[in-house]
Amino acid sequence: MAVGYNNVNVEAATRNGVAVGNTPGVLTETTAELAAALTLAAARRVVEADSFMRAGKYDGWLPTLFIGNLLKGQTVGIIGAGRIGSAYARMMVEGFKMNVVYYDLYQATRLEKFVTAYGKFLESQGESPVTWKRVSTVEDVLRLADVVSLHPVLDKTTYHLINKDRLALMKKTAIIVNASRGPIIDEVALVQHLQANPEFRAALDVFEDEPYMKPGLSDLPNAVVVPHIASASKWTREGMATLAAANVAGKLKGCPVWHDANNVMPFLDESSKPPAASPSIVNAKNLGLKILTAAKL
Repeated sequence: MAVGYNNVNVEAATRNGVAVGNTPGVLTETTAELAAALTLAAARRVVEADSFMRAGKYDGWLPTLFIGNLLKGQTVGIIGAGRIGSAYARMMVEGFKMNVVYYDLYQATRLEKFVTAYGKFLESQGESPVTWKRVSTVEDVLRLADVVSLHPVLDKTTYHLINKDRLALMKKTAIIVNASRGPIIDEVALVQHLQANPEFRAALDVFEDEPYMKPGLSDLPNAVVVPHIASASKWTREGMATLAAANVAGKLKGCPVWHDANNVMPFLDESSKPPAASPSIVNAKNLGLKILTAAKL
């Protein structure tokens, strides 16, 4: 009941004839919204201020109380500009008029066109346009961005992608957001960096050794931490449960596998009968399972 399956040994499952299902296609906007929420919480020190208020420490307005970061006109960096990374970028561009710098192995053409079009709209209204820039390295994103949001897949190349040396490249007042996979960040290095740089902030939905946090992280006021809730909207969690159940039901009934795992809305339309298929079996090809092609619908 998740889109990621790095916690499953798919190779061993395939060897033993076990189908591995996942639930893609329903998490994009929900996860992007949580990343945006984490960004705002870190930038404007919402959690710190909430705790301060609840502790009865507020004695009245002060000009220097919980000074945070203005997002408007700043640069948001995206590492991994796939569906979720691009959705998050669009939210930050349209909501806060942020410029975009991104790194991805593949060109994010739709995101680039969106930012360009929105920039032209702003110019037509007499405002400064927003811009985008695709860079060739992760390091370039880290150097340029005021906010960095992580959205890569987790594999051998992205394990501890954000380490001590790369954290040192970031601006002293930068914000790093992770709503993807915990091990992408070297959490021990992040704790040390947060301790040494009190104006630097981190906002995390995932952790290296879930459900645990590395020592010291929970004590840091410049870290916002939430318990892996990126997909926790009612619509998305209900959709994930439905898709997971449909994967099981389809396999038990001997149904073919759906042809497009990223277009699963037919399984969630309560006004019509769902397709006689498993929505998403990640090792279907290696197991030799039949695919329900679009031509046969």
